[in-house]
Amino acid sequence: MTNVERSKGKGRLAGKVAIITGGAGGCGAAASRLFAAEGAKVIIIDLNGDAAVNLASQIIADGDQALGLGADVSQAVQVREAIARGLAEFGPADVLFNHAGTLIVKPFLDVQEHEWDWLMAVNVKSMYLVTQAVLPQMLAKGSGSIVCTSSISAQYATPGEVVYNASKGACQMFARAIAVEFRDRGIRCNAVAPGFIRTPHGEREMRDLQLMGVDASEAAIKSQQGRLCEPEEVARAALFLASDDASFVSGTQLFVDNGFSAV
Repeated sequence: MTNVERSKGKGRLAGKVAIITGGAGGCGAAASRLFAAEGAKVIIIDLNGDAAVNLASQIIADGDQALGLGADVSQAVQVREAIARGLAEFGPADVLFNHAGTLIVKPFLDVQEHEWDWLMAVNVKSMYLVTQAVLPQMLAKGSGSIVCTSSISAQYATPGEVVYNASKGACQMFARAIAVEFRDRGIRCNAVAPGFIRTPHGEREMRDLQLMGVDASEAAIKSQQGRLCEPEEVARAALFLASDDASFVSGTQLFVDNGFSAV
């Protein structure tokens, strides 16, 4: 999309404010770039504040609008501060992409309580904190679209990923429950569920699974989903759910897995 097209108000998110957590790396960074190119004012929130600021600078250099903020989205105070800064800079949010997340690959009996608590805080509690902070802005406008990053792991269990599987199951149900509770107040909420992705996160998952004896080689993944998913493909799926093109889509989980879940 050219600057001329953007100046005419074109783009699937033209005139909207979009918040993306975990927005400075992997699929989150791809979404930050794509949402900005589609006309949104993008607020990038990431644990790596320097990466968020640098990515925002790149987006601005391309002629789009972005704000990069560092925050741990599993911490309530940091979430409130980041959302308040975004509101002051760009106004109330129209779109929230709850993308921040991580994983643990480890035999279940070796998982420590603090590891369970940490992963649930990053993957699940963060959605609660950020959504609760952003929803009042959307409710005041009478509209809003929320997208949560789930995974094929929400429905397809893998040895060594009990905690991760459980957290992503929670992500899926969180999106469905928000959709039901706020449907009559103009809010849509959906989940995007990627398969194995070509990101540092995804490649680490593959390595860790193979160390546990799970066949997660590229050859094995090719047999399950054809090839590795690219970050931009997840971003485009999230864009659809975030945009008005999905105006009657709410409470669903969109698999981005090239048929992994269809077998």
